[in-house]
Amino acid sequence: MRARAMAVRAMTVAAVLVLGLLLGLALGCGGPAAVASAGDPGAGAGGDPGGPGGPGGADPPVPAVGSAWPVGSRPPVARGWEPPATVYGRGHRGVDLTAAPGTPVRAVAPGRVSFAGRVAGRGVVSVELTGTGTPPLRTTYGPVAATLKKGAEVAAGEVVGVLEPPTSHCPMSCLHWGLRRGDTYLDPLSLLPPWLLTRGPSRLLPVRGIPEPEPAAAPGE
Repeated sequence: MRARAMAVRAMTVAAVLVLGLLLGLALGCGGPAAVASAGDPGAGAGGDPGGPGGPGGADPPVPAVGSAWPVGSRPPVARGWEPPATVYGRGHRGVDLTAAPGTPVRAVAPGRVSFAGRVAGRGVVSVELTGTGTPPLRTTYGPVAATLKKGAEVAAGEVVGVLEPPTSHCPMSCLHWGLRRGDTYLDPLSLLPPWLLTRGPSRLLPVRGIPEPEPAAAPGE
């Protein structure tokens, strides 16, 4: 009897183990596969952790923190931003603004000069914008002869350099204005609020130099 009881107990334990194994396999089939089908960036099914948008997909929106154009008040855009189809594809990673050599180049928003020097024979100034996340937004200006050094704090509208003579980048004299977050290029015009991008409503100005009309004479005078 004792041997029979031990045999029954052993069979019960084995049945429990087999049942647990089957339940584990059934639940496991919905684990990684279900996570991947739901779009987990780390699973390779939904997001691309190495893509232009970084972990999670799309880049965060660009805040309109600018309060000044880099040159002039509303300069003509010689060539707009044309994002490339791929990382190494052809495109225009910035905006070209028409301006004459010697024109002051200003920071569009407050920040810190992160680079001021020459790249491939062309003067370049980069400014990291304050309060724009991690990594911070970084604007670039060229060809520019810098008037500030790396590490200098700048306010919006403060001069960071002067426009150098034209290079092969533009057929005419222009400023190439760029915007990046990390290694991702963005449209620099998105830094400017609508009131800077448009000419704004018409305003009535005071008229000077025209004599005022004589008051009309009262009846009987």
